[in-house]
Amino acid sequence: MDAYIIPALDQHAGEKCENYIDTLTKPVGSLGKLEEIAIQIAEMQGQAMPRLEKLGILVFAADHGITEEGISAFPQEVTRQMVTNMAQGGAAINVFGRQQQAEFSLVDVGVMGEKFEVPVKNRKIRQGTRNFANEEAMTAEEVKRAVKTGYEEAILLFDKGVDCLAVGEVGIGNTTTSSAVVAAVTGLDPTELVGYGTGISSEQHLHKIKVVKNALAFHQTDSKDGYDILRKVGGLELAAMAGAMLAAASNRIPIILDGFISTAAACVAERLGKGTVNYMLLGHQSMEPGHQRAYEYLGKEPIMSLNMRLGEGTGAAVAFAVIQSAMRMINEMATFESAGVSGKNE
Repeated sequence: MDAYIIPALDQHAGEKCENYIDTLTKPVGSLGKLEEIAIQIAEMQGQAMPRLEKLGILVFAADHGITEEGISAFPQEVTRQMVTNMAQGGAAINVFGRQQQAEFSLVDVGVMGEKFEVPVKNRKIRQGTRNFANEEAMTAEEVKRAVKTGYEEAILLFDKGVDCLAVGEVGIGNTTTSSAVVAAVTGLDPTELVGYGTGISSEQHLHKIKVVKNALAFHQTDSKDGYDILRKVGGLELAAMAGAMLAAASNRIPIILDGFISTAAACVAERLGKGTVNYMLLGHQSMEPGHQRAYEYLGKEPIMSLNMRLGEGTGAAVAFAVIQSAMRMINEMATFESAGVSGKNE
């Protein structure tokens, strides 16, 4: 399998950034997380005065064979309908993307059915995953192609001037897949991870937990091997999302994580390329219970908590406005010296 080399963070740039922030016309530390964000991005970019000019939103769509087990409140064909709506600009991610003046790309890597009649990029690898309740979700070759596709699609956005990446998804059944993936990576009990997804009943919720537990017992995934996890219990869009994150980290480009599915993909991306996690910011805290477990495993803290649980990359897109505030702080605020303001009494 491909080996991904992720550059180390530039600690020196982060220190210079922090020192400069402490000279701005405000009490030291008074802008809280905005200061932390600026320092993190300085370390990612390797420059003491970090800037972010253009957000890229990359959404991957795919279906999941595990829906055969009755784990979703919606039928599988809703994936295709939601992709069509998104391609026509009517989804929440379209609205928030326009608000942020983002470069937007929607890619089909595994939606059931033939080519879309609306503007969707066709990179279909197969017609949805297999049902991982009783067989492996993908072949090794399909996993590799999905990861490579995500990597390539991210690079295309970077070539358009994108210097910050949000990765979203569409796919009925993907909270079940994400629960299995996070459990496989972390070793946590699925009971702690499995949520109500798109609104299933309490009875369906118990069934969903059982499905994930039985699948993990059946497959015996290797927690250290991201490809093994994706092959056995993963999703085509999760694999592509992981590939996009690897592309961003390889190019020192900040990644804004969204909710549970995005963070599940991040867990796998870190397995595929150690150090990828260093280039991630967590946009928000999802209402899905597994999300908190996943981001705690990655060592992240959410920028916002707005009780969101839609996915698509929506939380990441909204969080970009906060991140831009951090960038404006460091690039536009006056220092005590330049403003002629007296410093703190010694």
